[in-house]
Parts: sequence; C-alpha cells; structure tokens
Amino acid sequence: MTEPLVTIAGRPIGPAHPPYVIAEMSGNHNGDIERAIALIDAAKAAGADAVKLQTYTADTITLDHDGPGFTVEGGLWDGRRLYELYEEAHTPWDWHERLFAHARSIEITVFSSPFDPTAVDLLEGLNAPAYKVASFEIVDLPLIERMARTGKPLIISTGLSTPQDIEEAVAAARGAGATELVLLHCTSGYPTPASQMHLRTLQHLAGAHAVVPGLSDHSMGTAVSVAAVALGACVIEKHFCLSRAEGGVDSAFSLEPEELKRLVDDCRDAWAALGSVHYEEVDAEASSRDHRRSLYVVADIVAGAALTEQNVRSIRPGFGLPPKHLPDVIGRLAARDLKRGEPLAWDQLV
Repeated sequence: MTEPLVTIAGRPIGPAHPPYVIAEMSGNHNGDIERAIALIDAAKAAGADAVKLQTYTADTITLDHDGPGFTVEGGLWDGRRLYELYEEAHTPWDWHERLFAHARSIEITVFSSPFDPTAVDLLEGLNAPAYKVASFEIVDLPLIERMARTGKPLIISTGLSTPQDIEEAVAAARGAGATELVLLHCTSGYPTPASQMHLRTLQHLAGAHAVVPGLSDHSMGTAVSVAAVALGACVIEKHFCLSRAEGGVDSAFSLEPEELKRLVDDCRDAWAALGSVHYEEVDAEASSRDHRRSLYVVADIVAGAALTEQNVRSIRPGFGLPPKHLPDVIGRLAARDLKRGEPLAWDQLV
C-alpha cells in the first residue's frame, strides 16, 4: 500500500522524508510585531521548516463575559478571563500580511490556525499554503469543512479528542475535499508531563485513518519529540519563544532558540537513524571488523605438539579462525612451529 504523503509549499512530508518541524509562535510575540519578526528569524536560524501563527481575535473566539465558564480554572492561566487572555495573546490581523511576506523573503513557510471562517478568508487572501486545526476546534466540523474546501493540506491536532471526535473530523475534512491530511497526536496540558504523552497512539492514528502522523508537543524539553520521531511521527509542532525569562502567555512551556535548534537537529538525526531493516556491514563498521574475537596462539607450540586450551585462546583481534572452531582445534597437532601471537589458520594444523 502507498504510504500517505502531504506536501506543504513544495516540501514533501511523510515517512520517507525528514520530520517536518513547525515552530509555533502563538502569543509569544507579546504584542510586538518586531518581536514576531524576530521569532520568524529565530525559527529560520534553528532550521525549522515552518512557523505557525494563530489567527483570531478575542471577539471571534469568545465573548467578553464574566459568567460561568468564561474564567480559566486551574493550570497555567488559572483565574484569567478568556476574553482578556485572548486579547493579550492574539496576533493582530493587520500584522499577517507583513509576517507572511517576511517569512517568504527568508524562505521559511508560514501558515496559521484559523479559529473562525473570517480568519480562513483572511488567510486565503494571503495564500496560506496549509491550515492547522487546533485541538480545541476539532469538534467544530463546519470550521474544518471551511478549511478543507480550500483544497490546502490540513493538519489536525487531537488533544482532548475521543476516537469518535477524530473519526468525525477526518470524515468532515475528506467530505469537504481534503486529500492531504496530517493528524497530530496531542495531550492538551500546558505543560504535559512526559508520562502522560502516550506516544504509542501515533502508530494507531496513522493506521486507523491512513494519514501522515505527527505530534503537537506541549511537554518540557525535546526528548518527547525525538521519541515521537522514532515511533513514526512525520511532523513535530512545538511552541517557541525568544526567552522564557521575558515572559509571555505560552513562554513557560516554550523552547528558546537554541533549544529549538537542538530539537530540529535531534529529530532529524532520530529519523536518519531509523534507516531500514539492515544486517549488512556499513561503512562506519569497516575498521571495526578486524577487532572482533578470533583464535590465536597464546604460547609457543612446536611442530607435532597438540593444541590445548593453554596455548590457544579466543582473543582480540579478529584475524584468526572464528571462536566457534575452538572445540574443533583442541587436540589437533601443529603442522609447524607456531609462535605466540600468531592468528590460527587451518593450514597450520594436521
């Protein structure tokens, strides 16, 4: 069966290609467009494939309301009113054109998570090459259908989702015309302990839905992402910031630029290390073969004398007979004088 493949801005994404690393800016621009530009530059310098924005306003994502449910209870943003949190974290819509243009000028892909149909319209006007469905929006099937109708690749995060939620979202996307789908396994904790990531879900997602699998990683550090690549993740999405010490709505669980570079490098090394089922000698082993164990004369043996466990042993290096022949040579006679340190060969025996 042909493996699923997705292409974003000319970059193929799938098991046969290095992992596609998405640097999630979110609200880490702290309301400063110059900081947003600097974040794009940092992602490029780190080797990320793409920068992802979030396209919403406080009014398109929630209500300015104090009623039950409109204040965060627990976690990183405990006590924050949704409207105020999103007002602080949003990326102003009038920034988007400049951010897209700058990313293209330095040759890094940029796309976004739209949170309502008007955001899709904005992004279509900027020729966004792909769309991301955030975990909390996976249940908004009309929004997914709106994105799918653009014909662009669709990346869907699955945090908090039931198998039915995922099945319905995939069906909605495909029903509206999406042909290139990525499902990102995700645990929507901010941050999420590594022990709660359940990365084996990646392989189930890929098999159950015939999609390109990936990970939206809210854990601390880079180890979970690297492990995900080893388990088949073709896409890694990770929040990043310029400096955690400088604060920001997502900075507490975001990578700094040097850490993002390490993530990119380590994920690509992990992918390269997967290789294929392979038992033949590789180039890196060529100089090592001679240092395997083999049979050597370890004490002088005169011609006609018997080989014993005292004068023949299995040692390194590997120029003698294989050690498996030790029982066969013990008791045989030397065909000539054998000197200590000689590798043992059949033509030395009678």
